[in-house]
Amino acid sequence: MRHIDLFAASTFAIAMLAACNDQPAAPAADPAAAAAATAAAVNNALAQRDAEAAKVHSEPGPAVYFVNLRNGQTVTSPFRVVFGVYGEAWGVAPAEVDKPNTGHHHLMIDTELSEEEKQFAIPKDAQHLHFGAGQTETVLMLPAGQHTLQLVFGDLKHELHKPAPIMSQKITITVQ
Repeated sequence: MRHIDLFAASTFAIAMLAACNDQPAAPAADPAAAAAATAAAVNNALAQRDAEAAKVHSEPGPAVYFVNLRNGQTVTSPFRVVFGVYGEAWGVAPAEVDKPNTGHHHLMIDTELSEEEKQFAIPKDAQHLHFGAGQTETVLMLPAGQHTLQLVFGDLKHELHKPAPIMSQKITITVQ
């Protein structure tokens, strides 16, 4: 038993000496080089994300989709809904941000846009939810029964992208 205590004390002492090493810290990195390395890493990560999305989706995009829900799925209310967008160089931006190939999500619940509604800003009410701050998920509380959901990607003015609107397939879920 005494040997174990002696071994533990020796190990602790060696660890403490190693922690107190007086070697100087590495020199600070050049801020410009660090910024360039960060930008390159971000661009590489975005390219990898887009490549992975293209493998998962049959069409090249741009398109929006439900990340965590599938047509015919049964859920318990309240439930989480996660929105996705893919396509080369496409991303989410808040409403009123004028940046090419961006938009924000709108969620249609038990409705669809009429041909007339498609010509103007997407309505905003209990069946047309806007996520203009750039949100990519929400929690819904719907009554029991079947419901349809569809994602619509709006531009900076809450209008459909032109010339082709970016809309998901409509899915039907059952809420318990």
